[in-house]
Amino acid sequence: MVVARNAHRPGRPTVLVYGHYDVQPVDPLDLWASPPFEPVVRDGRIWARGATDNKGQMLAHVLGIGEMLGREGQLPVNLILLFEGEEEIGSVHLGDFLNARRSELACDIIAVSDTGMVAPGVPTLGYGLRGIACCELVVRGPAGDLHSGVYGGAVMNPVTAAARLVATLHDADGRVRIAGFYDDVRPLAGWETEAWARVPASDDDFLRQTGSPSLFGEAGFTTLERLWSRPTAEVNGLGGGYQGEGSKTVLPSQAVVKLSFRLVPDQDPADILRKVKAHCHAHRPAGVAVEVVEGHSGDPYLADPQSSHGKAAQRALRRTFGREPVLIREGGSIPIINTFKQVLGADSLMLGLALPDCRIHAPNENFTVENFEAGIRLNQALLEEIAGE
Repeated sequence: MVVARNAHRPGRPTVLVYGHYDVQPVDPLDLWASPPFEPVVRDGRIWARGATDNKGQMLAHVLGIGEMLGREGQLPVNLILLFEGEEEIGSVHLGDFLNARRSELACDIIAVSDTGMVAPGVPTLGYGLRGIACCELVVRGPAGDLHSGVYGGAVMNPVTAAARLVATLHDADGRVRIAGFYDDVRPLAGWETEAWARVPASDDDFLRQTGSPSLFGEAGFTTLERLWSRPTAEVNGLGGGYQGEGSKTVLPSQAVVKLSFRLVPDQDPADILRKVKAHCHAHRPAGVAVEVVEGHSGDPYLADPQSSHGKAAQRALRRTFGREPVLIREGGSIPIINTFKQVLGADSLMLGLALPDCRIHAPNENFTVENFEAGIRLNQALLEEIAGE
């Protein structure tokens, strides 16, 4: 953790700016157009791993603060910068750090720019995040790899068993089949349905962004509702057996499936993982053993975008981009946001700067120079609007 602060003065609001400097793996490296850790500016964009997740936005905040200090000689608020290096693995130590330093990190509001804009030039304020629960399924068969001719047909193949188990997670309409999975899902508020209907994002936009031949998801909901207000079960990886060039006629001893579940208010990650374990054991194919290994998790988050700080953020976005901001929930997860609320008692303003085509977590991650410079202005406008409340 890296912490910096200005001289705090009584009577001024305290703003904590949070970001993370760790990044996702760069694999597959051969798909990058330029080295991922050697940033280049090309076609109006900054290309590098971490450009939008989250080093670019962190630097925009720092430069905004620097410009304001250079111009005014001081900041209009009490400021705390908190940058960490473990967000991509669930901020495993930041919770303890917050608890140990609760008094020195006390603040009125938290600003985060680790989120996205719905479209170029459209100011976006996020007020909710999906939570996450991760796990691995280890499907074990024979004690070691076997000759597929000598033993094939006599014992269950763990990769086949894993595929069958994965197939039980959803029905044909995309609904998760784990018993009790939807029990605690909070219905979408009426004002949210109306607000999201005005978001300038279409199904055609999502098709262009993803390159998919068609959209698919839980029946009965719009694409935005599926992304922002519905939980999901996703296979992040499936492996087992020979993966090299050519053939190797092996019956593998085990297979591994990596799963993540995106959760919404009021779902509990621990409860969901218990239900996942029960489902996997109930649907375990004969002839294999299944172990569910829990990974990192984080609670969903929801705040009021019409609070005084939320309105200040909307004014700052309006000043920066020159148009009315849209209010959204984020489909992704930032597990520490809910911990901030629990430990520090402060809500978070999620000020999006990453565009949908920034290729976050993928090769050729990028950040438009236009949005990078807008982030510098947004930081200053936000501090001024909060100070003037």
